[in-house]
Amino acid sequence: MKAKVYKSTGSWYVVKSADQKFWNARLRGSFKIDGLTSTNPLVVGDEVEIEPESSDAGAVITEIYTRRNHINRQSPAHKMQQHIIAANIDQSLLIASLKDPKTAQGFIDRFLVTGEAYHIPSSIILNKADIYGKKEMEKFVHWENMYKSCGYEIMLVSILEGKGIDELKELLRNKSSLLSGPSGVGKSTFINAIFPSMHSKTKDVSGWSGKGMHTTTFAEMFDLPEGGQIIDTPGLREFGLVDISREELSHFFPEMRDRLQDCQFNDCLHLNEPACAIKKALQEGEIYADRYNSYCKILETIEVNNY
Repeated sequence: MKAKVYKSTGSWYVVKSADQKFWNARLRGSFKIDGLTSTNPLVVGDEVEIEPESSDAGAVITEIYTRRNHINRQSPAHKMQQHIIAANIDQSLLIASLKDPKTAQGFIDRFLVTGEAYHIPSSIILNKADIYGKKEMEKFVHWENMYKSCGYEIMLVSILEGKGIDELKELLRNKSSLLSGPSGVGKSTFINAIFPSMHSKTKDVSGWSGKGMHTTTFAEMFDLPEGGQIIDTPGLREFGLVDISREELSHFFPEMRDRLQDCQFNDCLHLNEPACAIKKALQEGEIYADRYNSYCKILETIEVNNY
């Protein structure tokens, strides 16, 4: 029977069949997915075929169906491999904060680049508005103008005080949504606000990520009461990109992508090349300097790691 993966621990999986029953499942043999060099062959959101075993609620996964899409990051343990976070996603939400802890713009932009690369719409949710002062609010206004000009949804919320929760729920309704963000920004608090009875469960999920270096990343899917699912991922300290070349990077910045055809050279990296449409737009204030600087920093990382 057909089922969907709701939880992964790396060797065992929890899947939900079409009759709404949950099964503890294991893989039969080894699978190679789409020729990907990945540290994990099966992820939350995957659709699979299962065969029930004789034991109660036990099943074997016999087939993995073709993915509509997936989103990944650089494997923490193997820098030249990718770690797939989730599959078959409608949208990706990055929960971040401007204070306690402060989320770096570089982290946000890497996350957005990954979404662009895999054609997954992304939104930025800035939490902890209840503790923001004048400096943080000025930063928010700047980021709001900058990211909205690039076509991204950005919301200011206080999950602790319940401000913006209804708008967030509406954003999630009837969609399969990936929730991500650095540790401490309020993801678990948000999940607990939607599922008051699941406190211990979300605590367990975040505990899977390990201590210190976050050497592994697992995720878990929850059904939303009003339709749709959310996929919770443990807090990430960094978001390493994979399979993106230096020449491709600007294609994943929407404000640059719209102007690439106006550059003199097809392989323009928008650094010191003559007749560069991106540099011209930057000088004329049509592209935000913060975003361009972020692009340059990511470009340097790609060069160093030789992706």
